[in-house]
Amino acid sequence: MSTKTGYATAEFVTDTMAAWEVAEPGPIESEPLRPVRRPVPEPGPDELLIRVLACGVCRTDLHVSEGDLPVRRPRVVPGHEVVGEVVGTGRDAQGAPVGSLVGVAWLRHTCGRCRFCLRGEENLCPRSRYTGWDADGGYAEYTTAPAAYAYRLPAGADPRGTAPLLCAGIIGYRALERARLPEGGRLGVYGFGGSAHLAAQVALARGARLHVLTRDEAARRLALELGASSARGAYDQPPEKLDSAILFAPVGELVPVALSALDRGGVLSVAGIHLSDVPPLNYQEHLFQERELRSVTSNTRADGRAFLEEADRAGVSVTVTAYPLGQAQQALKDLKAGRFAGAAVLVPGAD
Repeated sequence: MSTKTGYATAEFVTDTMAAWEVAEPGPIESEPLRPVRRPVPEPGPDELLIRVLACGVCRTDLHVSEGDLPVRRPRVVPGHEVVGEVVGTGRDAQGAPVGSLVGVAWLRHTCGRCRFCLRGEENLCPRSRYTGWDADGGYAEYTTAPAAYAYRLPAGADPRGTAPLLCAGIIGYRALERARLPEGGRLGVYGFGGSAHLAAQVALARGARLHVLTRDEAARRLALELGASSARGAYDQPPEKLDSAILFAPVGELVPVALSALDRGGVLSVAGIHLSDVPPLNYQEHLFQERELRSVTSNTRADGRAFLEEADRAGVSVTVTAYPLGQAQQALKDLKAGRFAGAAVLVPGAD
């Protein structure tokens, strides 16, 4: 163990690392990401230095890269589904010593003092900050994270299979909670990528009857393999009225489609951070009879802990397509084009 300015670090940590940065946001086809070498970051007093073992590829990374989300940090390193080994600790960092395995998720900081934080809704904190948007994330060989926002993971956890749980899984879990699915209820899922196929498994383990509606044929096959009662096109009607629905596809045109599929008192939860414009709604057709439309904003750390525990109990499995870190831009292109089912994961050192 050696000591650098204000923090302890493992001997093998190098001075520079490979990473990807968003050079100029734009369509992923224009290749807005740029491969770079950067100094290995130094953790702050309350932060961990983490050697990245796997980083999930999330649709939010695509929104950051393409400029759907406003630039918060120029030339940011994307990535917020990180599993890694702690190789350095700031002087005040607690709970994850060097050598431990941790997960880094989207939520990176909240103030802890506003009315939202004080009532347990830190996901709504006006001063919240996010990994891979406000601060550099996991499309790199090393990253940092506040120790208080990292999840301690079992030593034997599989990095590739765990990484997508840290955003896709957590956000899908919060979306499922917001959808207020009754016990044994009928759930519709619109879009069936990384987040949806994890939330679906939790719902099925709770006894739900699942109907998946997505344009992708491979995703429909995966849904049926996981236990869905039906899998149809995104604009089709499910075979029965729904108690709850979750919209994972960032397509505003699907909001009235999903609302019209709800039974009386049904709830539609919109899981994405970005959504294309929603067409006009007809009150009688889409909202009357106490149908509800609810958004989802980030997550709390309590959501993360609850999901990881439930996912372990339910035996949630992740369908993973692995890419070397050097193919990060291609992974985002494939995500946008729907070329894989489930989730993609970047693996440093696999080039």
